[in-house]
Amino acid sequence: MPAYWIAHVTVTDPARYKGYQSLAPEVFARFGARFLARGGASDCPEGAEFDRHVVIEFPDLATARACYTSPEYQAAKAQRDGAAEVMITMVEGL
Repeated sequence: MPAYWIAHVTVTDPARYKGYQSLAPEVFARFGARFLARGGASDCPEGAEFDRHVVIEFPDLATARACYTSPEYQAAKAQRDGAAEVMITMVEGL
């Protein structure tokens, strides 16, 4: 059953965030992730507003978790830390 990362992001330091952008795509590819939404127009009728919204599909929840906890993703995340406000939720699909 597929699972999804739903990420809400506001980049606060674009130069530093580029470090994350240079590392993360390879990690996602390694775990079979597929981007369904990344940036683009959005509305936020409720809750905290972020600049970007990303939906990433994984084969299953175990793979989504494994991607996040992998040393490679944690290295990418370290580049993002302090460069963006981020909220990520992992959810199992239907």
